[in-house]
Amino acid sequence: MKLVHVSQPVTAGVAVVVLELAVAQRDRGWSVTIACPPSGWLAARARELGLEVRGWTARRAPGPGSIAEALRLRRLLDDLDPDVVHLHSSKAGLAGRLAVSGSRPTVFQPHLWSFETAGGPLRTASAAWERFASRWTDLLVCVSDDELAAGRAAGVTAEAEVVCNGVDTTRFVPGDRTAARRRLGLPARAPIAVCLGRLAELKGQDQLLSAWPAVLRQLPDAHLVFAGDGPMGPIWRERHPVAGHASVRWPGHTDDPAAWYTAADVVVLPSRAEGMALVPLEAMACARPVVAFDVGGMRQSVADAGAVVPPGDVDLLAEAVAARLADPGLARREGELGRRRVELSFDRGRMTDQIAALVDKLTPSERLS
Repeated sequence: MKLVHVSQPVTAGVAVVVLELAVAQRDRGWSVTIACPPSGWLAARARELGLEVRGWTARRAPGPGSIAEALRLRRLLDDLDPDVVHLHSSKAGLAGRLAVSGSRPTVFQPHLWSFETAGGPLRTASAAWERFASRWTDLLVCVSDDELAAGRAAGVTAEAEVVCNGVDTTRFVPGDRTAARRRLGLPARAPIAVCLGRLAELKGQDQLLSAWPAVLRQLPDAHLVFAGDGPMGPIWRERHPVAGHASVRWPGHTDDPAAWYTAADVVVLPSRAEGMALVPLEAMACARPVVAFDVGGMRQSVADAGAVVPPGDVDLLAEAVAARLADPGLARREGELGRRRVELSFDRGRMTDQIAALVDKLTPSERLS
């Protein structure tokens, strides 16, 4: 099997999934190449792991240069001549399907539909494009039941399968909270909520900031940690009235998310939209309860390992966070349920095996012989 993964973005959850799929497929004996922008985490990490990387210059957002990006990708794919092309996220899905136009088996994995994050005419145009591009999509891979339902509601008709995201349950494991806090410079005994992820409008950390005063009214010694960086970080730290409170910490980017999960009493996901986020799965693997807004994939991920509240309801978010910070027994029980749930349903090996089996079915045996 000769397969090319095409990805833009090159950081955060999508990049992690691309890398894990590529490594697992390489280890199966496939010839695997990642085509992505040459600078950034994905290209650097893939090279470190011995994967072939081809630079594909592309901006994250669509724009006047999208046609040129598609033409560059077409030339690259013609040179590589893969059996299957696997496109990740909306931008690669746009350029890749324009480049391939049905000429070779194509998998598209949106990781969150573009029309779910766009507004006005752009939302309408994005949905129309996805309906049209179904003709050039041999297999649509959705990361949650919610994501597939949203696609079908928008009129996307491509053959589809749901393959939930998975995490490395040997890397993300229950650990010593006190030791993790000592290493990270956090208070040993204070109730601590952790929000890990890119600081961006879509991830909704401003909503958690707005909920935080209600938590402090119940637990004045509580702390809130935002582990991550991103475009909205400087703006929120400057403008949000809660951002500078002594209980709120902004440690910035981390290469060791497991340590922050281990240090937490509860992990919070205030996202405005998701396909199926990795953060709750990673937190659950570390035996920490999760509180999240009810956006794509959250109910399917969290179930009884925490609380999922209506999107944007900061009062209920605060109530759910405070309940777990105030009741270590509840947090511990939900954390244990989460660990078992991830082991059974969201292990990385299950995800990579399921996608490999689906890709195998797309290519005629004579092409591979």
